[in-house]
Amino acid sequence: MARTLAMIMAGGKGSRLAPLTSHRAKPAVPFGGRYRIIDFVLSNFINSGYYRIHVLTQYMASSLIRHLNHTWNLGGTLSDQFVEPVPAQMRRGEHWYEGTADAIYQNLNLIHDDHADHVAVFGGDHIYKFAVDQMEAHHVAIDADLTIAAFPVPKAEARHFGVIQVDTQGCITGFQEKPSPEEAATIPGNPEQCLVSMGNYFFKRKVLEDVLVRDAELHDSSHDFGKDIIPRMVREGARVFIYDFATNVVPGEAADAKPYWRDVGTLDSYFDANMDLRAVVPSFNLYNRKWPIRSMPYQLPPAKFVLAGKQREFGQVVDSLVCEGTIVSGAMLVGVIAGVDCYFHRFASIENSVLCSRDRVGRHCWLKNVLADTNVVIAEGVTIGYDKEADALRFPFISPKGIVVLPKGTYVPKEGPIEIALDMAAMLEQDGATSEAYKAFADRIVVTQRHSNDPIRGNGS
Repeated sequence: MARTLAMIMAGGKGSRLAPLTSHRAKPAVPFGGRYRIIDFVLSNFINSGYYRIHVLTQYMASSLIRHLNHTWNLGGTLSDQFVEPVPAQMRRGEHWYEGTADAIYQNLNLIHDDHADHVAVFGGDHIYKFAVDQMEAHHVAIDADLTIAAFPVPKAEARHFGVIQVDTQGCITGFQEKPSPEEAATIPGNPEQCLVSMGNYFFKRKVLEDVLVRDAELHDSSHDFGKDIIPRMVREGARVFIYDFATNVVPGEAADAKPYWRDVGTLDSYFDANMDLRAVVPSFNLYNRKWPIRSMPYQLPPAKFVLAGKQREFGQVVDSLVCEGTIVSGAMLVGVIAGVDCYFHRFASIENSVLCSRDRVGRHCWLKNVLADTNVVIAEGVTIGYDKEADALRFPFISPKGIVVLPKGTYVPKEGPIEIALDMAAMLEQDGATSEAYKAFADRIVVTQRHSNDPIRGNGS
């Protein structure tokens, strides 16, 4: 295990999470108030005893690389312990990564030079706890060429995943990459569930090198693990097995805790996963001291709650997570994830919402079902989430479930058009996932001559 190399694929764009991903890679998206999505997979590896980790980046990677350098520098003088960001280097040709397998292929030098017996290839954009060493122990015990972590999902969601067919020994007999619900193979005896790939793999190193080199020579390949590598290995009779994620036991978790894994690939799944954190008995428990989720250590004072006074209906925080540096000044928060360095002014009511960091909510605001990216200011007296028709006329980004999404650096006045920072306006207009909605609101948006990181005029008070 100590010599096993981990390759974390963190170059994805995450288009379905736009506008949160219009200016950053999906693994760098804030989550749970004080974390980034990438922190969860890295915490799983570090907690499991793996200290040799390459993080492959590509799309809009600057904030992700900065976070990795500030948070995940293992330090010391041991050259065999590292969490190292690896930007796309075009070592195998003048092109960016053309698929998940190509991303690893273009960095085969790192794998070859390491000489590890086994290589872990994991995605960097899911929320879960996973004792990775248990999966590797299973991989070694059954002498698999490739072991794939698998998890059951409803048949209706199969189109987002690779669907696996297995025999009674756990050997993979078939693989469907993102099939339609009608075509998806279900679990024997359970016609409403499919067994899907979590995108987490253990390979024998020599097998991985061989299949990637052969795949690179195929001009009709999309160079993707799910679409090409895995089906080909199954057809050729390689020893390809599943690892049942349901059998994974994370130290410190309750005996009756159910395995938790969320793809957070859409705005609604991302929002729901955030909401999972603030329950009395959360599906995902951040407070397991034996399995800490690590992130950037913010140099901020503790959260503060003031000015309840005689207005007992305000100055309350219920079923919420409030991070360091945040001040709740006589506001009411119910079912809220409040990130670092936020400010909630007196007589504001915020319900069932996620605010990422450095956000400001003014007096007498009434907010419900809001997802605010960083550095958002909502002025005094604003109401969001209580009138769907009014919201649809004012806000360009609303999820299928009705969550109003405010891009980074947005200013929301009490009345009139919202204001978008100049840099975000350019990003939203050029991003294929947001351009149509943004252009449809061109006459209902004011573009301001400031950067989305700059302080916004007025503080919402």
